[in-house]
Amino acid sequence: MTQDPQYSDPYVRRFKEGRFESLMRWEQLDQFWQNLRPQIDDRWYVYAVGENAPEAPGSQQQVRDFIDEIDKLLHKEHDEDYCGVVYADNHQKPEFIKIFDPNNLGVSCGFSDNPPLPGWVMSKMKPVDLQDALQPANNRRRWWQKIFD
Repeated sequence: MTQDPQYSDPYVRRFKEGRFESLMRWEQLDQFWQNLRPQIDDRWYVYAVGENAPEAPGSQQQVRDFIDEIDKLLHKEHDEDYCGVVYADNHQKPEFIKIFDPNNLGVSCGFSDNPPLPGWVMSKMKPVDLQDALQPANNRRRWWQKIFD
């Protein structure tokens, strides 16, 4: 895979160009959390996209509490027979996990050049503000303003 030069930050590059696999079935997600819990150490960052990126990793207890709460939220708010809203770089020993908000899926289940950002990211890499890092270039954001000039 060729690296896109616009993604110079290692976190953004991993987020955009890394390989992620979906946990399609609820049973897969349950097994994933079960496998992950004993692997939790003090190197995990929990980032709520749209909030300030955390400066420090969460404690083991904070990360475990987050997993418990996000699991409840996903089961409650994603009223489907399948999961499909959690993606991990590795199902057995993950280091980067994207969790999409069930109320803001857009076309995350399909293909898009600009899919919605996940609601939360768990990673062993220190996150950066994804909304700032991935915003369109100024000429892309302001093209519409010319119409009203």
